[in-house]
This record gives sequence, C-alpha cells and structure tokens, in this order.
Amino acid sequence: MELRVRHRTTYHYQSPVDMAQHMLHLSPRDTPTQRVRAHHLVIDPPPAATHQTGDAFGNQRTFFAQQAPHDTLSVLADSTVQTQAPQPLPEGAPWRGMTWERVREHFRYRVNAPYEPAAGFVFASPLVPRDDAFSDWARPAFEAGTPLLQAARALMERIHSELVYETASTEVNTPPLDALAQGKGVCQDFAHIMIGCLRSLGLPARYVSGYLLTQPPPGRPRLIGADASHAWVSVYVPGSEEQEGQWFDFDPTNNRCGWGSPGEDYVTLAIGRDFSDVSPMRGVIQGGAQHKLDVAVTVAPPAELEGRELDTPAPKNPSIE
Repeated sequence: MELRVRHRTTYHYQSPVDMAQHMLHLSPRDTPTQRVRAHHLVIDPPPAATHQTGDAFGNQRTFFAQQAPHDTLSVLADSTVQTQAPQPLPEGAPWRGMTWERVREHFRYRVNAPYEPAAGFVFASPLVPRDDAFSDWARPAFEAGTPLLQAARALMERIHSELVYETASTEVNTPPLDALAQGKGVCQDFAHIMIGCLRSLGLPARYVSGYLLTQPPPGRPRLIGADASHAWVSVYVPGSEEQEGQWFDFDPTNNRCGWGSPGEDYVTLAIGRDFSDVSPMRGVIQGGAQHKLDVAVTVAPPAELEGRELDTPAPKNPSIE
C-alpha cells in the first residue's frame, strides 16, 4: 500500500519570537514492512541553520534555528511511504512459544552477560515509571507459563476493552498511572500504560509514534487535515543462536498487532522509550509569550489526493529532503 502523509504544525505567537531552536522527529523510518519513497520538510520562515542526524534509537531528526523575529512558524512534513501487511511468523521460530518468564530472566542483570540493545527498554523512562500498580493490573494476562506474545496480546485486549478512549481526557504530560487510575485516555496514554505494565514485569517495550490511515464515512470525501498522529507499542522477544530477536507491534487503541507493524495501513515515524523521545516538534524560544498551536494531518493514498487542496499553500523556501 502506498500512503502519503502531510503533517503541518503552525504556531501563532502573541508577540514576536526573537530567536528559536527546534528539534523535529517527522521523518518516517525504513522498516521490514515500510519503505520511504519520498520525504521533505518545508519551514516558514526559512531557518538560519538546519542539521539532520540520527538519534540514539535510529530515528532521523532535524534541528533548525530561527534568528530573525517572527510571529508565526509553520513546519510541513510531506512523506510518501510504501507499506506492506505484517509478516507471518516462520514455522519453528523461537519466539512462538517463549514464555514471558523466560524473557524476563533473559534480561535480568548477569555479570559479563553479552550486551543486548533491547535491554535499555526494560528500565523506567522519563514519562513511564516501573510501578507495582502496573504489574498488578497486568497480572491476569501473565499467568505462569504463558508465551510472551500471547500474554502481550491479552494485555493489549484488556486495555482496549476496559479503558475508554476519550479525546481531551488527558494532557500530553498526564502520568500514565493517572490515566490508568481514571480508566480513560488517548492513544499516547494507552501506549504508555502498556509499556509501564510490561516493563514493571521486567519485559522490554518501546514507544512507537506514527500514523494510521482512517476511512471516511461511506459516500463522503476524506477530510483534509482531519487525521492525527498515532502511537502504539513494540514488545521484544529474544532470539536464538540461529535467529535474531524480534520486535512485535501491539496497538491497544485499535486492538491490532503484527510482526513489523500492526497493519499495512500504519506508517511508522519514530521509536523511543516514551513520547518524550519522539515528540514531533519541541524547542526553546526567546519571546513569543503565549501561543496558539494548529496541527493538520492528512493520511491517504496519493491518488486520492490528486487535484485537491491539501492545506494552505506551501511557503516559498527550499525544502529539506
């Protein structure tokens, strides 16, 4: 499936910003089920400096600096990706029956144990603590001897069925323990809760940011700019001497999972320990006082967008490939 994603972020400042520095995580990743066909950024006003580099998690990030006063800032990320359906598990793969206890023991600290990158996703992170409240809530899905993938799926299904998705029920910085206690939240909260449950049981889990293709009601055109960013979870299962370990994706918001992605209608943007590692745009400004933020996201097959006005005209400055 070929998908085009246009993600425009616009800040309207109450008073001019004199100088600013920003970091973007808006470049899709190449993955086993996704290939980036095209990607560019358009920033208005044009930045005085830009720099692109990879971060510790293999994401492509872009730094830019503004050194002239401005009262509006617009960042447009325009990407085209080719996706495919999640891959079936190979027969005889070691991940099929590996119990969650075995995975937990695999990641216990041992002197002179070989380094495994996934071990970094077992620990608490800035937004997701390890807490008994998480492990206690997750226990019904993690009975003794249960394969990890089966237990993770049961945990995903419980979050999906027992927690209520409610827009504006939380803030971007709402602690996941608070979201769990109130029993409602949005996709970011559901991802953080699932990660907290897994890590509190000693299991590696990471945060995935991206997009999901949504379908308009029958007979109605797609609303341009009406989509949103999405978030889900990856769970790691160690491999063997013959096969490498693998990450498996679980989306508790939509109750979908798969090896490589939850589905071909998903676009993976970035991975990290939690949202703080992969915030689409963050930075520091001098001046500006209060501001208004507008975000418009469109995810659609490219042919469906031909001849349609996607959003406000792109500013006349060089794009960043």
